[in-house]
Amino acid sequence: MTKACYALLLILLLGNLASAENWPAWRGPTGQGFSEEINIPLTWGPDENVKWKVPLENPGNSTPVIWGDKLFLTQANKGGSQRSLLCLAREGGKLLWQKDVAYVEKERNWNETWYCNASPVLDGERVIVCFGSAGLYCFDFDGKELWKRTDLGMWEHPFGNGASPILFGDLVIQWCGPNESKGRNFLLAVKKQNGQTVWETERTEGSWSTPLIAQVDGKDQLLLGHSRDVKSAPEEKTGFLYGFDPGTGAEIWKCQGLNSYCYASPLYSDGIAVGMSGYGGSALAVKLEGPGDITASRLWLHPRNTQRVGSGLIVKGYVYVVDENGVPRCYDLKTGEEQWKIEKRPGSGASTWGSMVHVDGRLYVLMRNGETLVMAAKPTFELLAVNKLGGSTNSSLAISSEQVFVRTFTHLWCIEGKR
Repeated sequence: MTKACYALLLILLLGNLASAENWPAWRGPTGQGFSEEINIPLTWGPDENVKWKVPLENPGNSTPVIWGDKLFLTQANKGGSQRSLLCLAREGGKLLWQKDVAYVEKERNWNETWYCNASPVLDGERVIVCFGSAGLYCFDFDGKELWKRTDLGMWEHPFGNGASPILFGDLVIQWCGPNESKGRNFLLAVKKQNGQTVWETERTEGSWSTPLIAQVDGKDQLLLGHSRDVKSAPEEKTGFLYGFDPGTGAEIWKCQGLNSYCYASPLYSDGIAVGMSGYGGSALAVKLEGPGDITASRLWLHPRNTQRVGSGLIVKGYVYVVDENGVPRCYDLKTGEEQWKIEKRPGSGASTWGSMVHVDGRLYVLMRNGETLVMAAKPTFELLAVNKLGGSTNSSLAISSEQVFVRTFTHLWCIEGKR
């Protein structure tokens, strides 16, 4: 074989390796919904590009996470007395093992089956999962329990809880809560090897947002937002978007402007952080310039929006998000000016709780009726596809090794284009 052939073979091999990635956490490797995959299908349906489909015993709102040949998923039975971590084979979706956690206390929730909203997080050896009031658990990839934290208290809110655990080096960081009138709201960091507490940061308000680790001026920060602090600062009319040191839990900065329930995770790009409230709340962007109260560095503030549950994306200077009512939005990152003026909701007009995924210049978002909208990531609106699978869902898409995983209340689907 000639040197040219060897070089070509190496390029092809490296290209294939580069195109295959794990999806180790909610919102993927970056925590912001970005995938470096290629060859993801543009279209699919019940009889198009479906590699396999397996039934799920119980519904759930969490997203699958994937590492190598294994998928991990959570679900809870009616009433939340059994909360489960499932491990499935990537090839065919066969159930490899299931770990059930019993919880006998009565826990308030918006829906009687929504007790496993958080997605697990993976490091290649461990899977860490949050079961809300039932605790934080760690298993190895064969299902052996390594440690658990069942001393974190009850998380009591009529809407339940939603924050997923994240990894930072050897730390597992969990946003604990929300608690509406009693109990604690706090950031917790534990050692991933044994679950021992490294630091805690007490807060008086909670949210459903999963924190984001971002590198700001070469240093790691943890971004998190929640609504106004009515206990310690009743005079404040809005809450804050915060930056914390993920190694210690110390607050670095805060920006005022969030004024309602926070479901979406923060976004970050090019020195700018974006926070969004739900339930008719606000949205803001702030330039991260120095410690302390940086509200004066806010670039824009939208005082009131429609309900927003799913998280958006920042792509090449534009913020993309789909409102809960199904209306897609595009804003200039630096000015907040809206670029898309959508008069009619795309697709069937369904609502969504799903968070966006960016793949190869496309924006994918899963709607609550099982449709997936595919839009071009550019400031001129272009709907590329409406992919109908059917079935109800509150989940988001997961992408790994040229496959898309769609979780509905009744099934897990694996979507794959022709190879």
